Amino acid sequence: MTQDYLVRGLAFNDEVRAFAVDTTNTVQEAQTRHYTWPTASAAMGRSMTAGVIMGSMLKNEEKLTITIDGGGPIGKIMVDANGKGEVRGYVENPQTHFPLNDQGKLDVRRAVGTDGMLSVVKDIGMKDYFTGSTPIVSGELGEDFTYYFVTSEQVPSAVGLGVLVNPDNSIKAAGGFVIQLMPGASEETISAIEEKIQQMDPVSKLIDSGLTPEEILETVLGKENIRFIDKMEVEFKCNCSREKFLNAIKGLGEAEIDAMIKEDHGAEVECHFCRTKYQFSEEDLNTLKENI
Repeated sequence: MTQDYLVRGLAFNDEVRAFAVDTTNTVQEAQTRHYTWPTASAAMGRSMTAGVIMGSMLKNEEKLTITIDGGGPIGKIMVDANGKGEVRGYVENPQTHFPLNDQGKLDVRRAVGTDGMLSVVKDIGMKDYFTGSTPIVSGELGEDFTYYFVTSEQVPSAVGLGVLVNPDNSIKAAGGFVIQLMPGASEETISAIEEKIQQMDPVSKLIDSGLTPEEILETVLGKENIRFIDKMEVEFKCNCSREKFLNAIKGLGEAEIDAMIKEDHGAEVECHFCRTKYQFSEEDLNTLKENI
């Protein structure tokens, strides 16, 4: 199994910054953990791919959380990512699936809905947070992240996100790109990029045909126009732990913990992001209660 990775580059004499990533294995890991059906896999995978790219714009220990709530049957989509290429995500209703849309593609818009918001919270350390929210304009998610970058971060951008699903529900290909214009980008550069993007195949199809993240950016921007700065491995990684859940239970207070002991003789909690279950015995809870 090849390692997922992301590349960063500058193009057109540094008038453009560009990111591309193959997230096939990362999205497969999420699909396996959540047993998502195809339309839900596409929505979750596109969102996680956007999260990985946005995370790569942060420094190592900085992190962000994306919440997408379009009022559709899939419910909320949640994604956490950081500057180290680590990402985790889930959808509230993983067994969401619809027939293909008029274009013969997975109907992500119908699953996500178009009546709601895309919100991003960036934790940039020292209790400093950046929060941005924009209305969901499409429900297909690529256009929604494009609108977010332009409106909330004032960065003209083009976002391509794609997930292909096999008949057995496994992930055939997943990935994406973000192209962003730097201040002072020329009209010629803008026109050249727009023309290339209009002509190119969907990004999931490019990955499925064997193109690397570097080759995807060369397709979008022209091989002669881009220079690559660095690359970073990408993976599904959850930072949940027994200790974190113990602290969360502690925060419920003594009365709630008493009820768990008397009624359930312990507690079982499950992480939303990775589905790991943690068991806490009566003894664990009594010890916890003593430390409140």
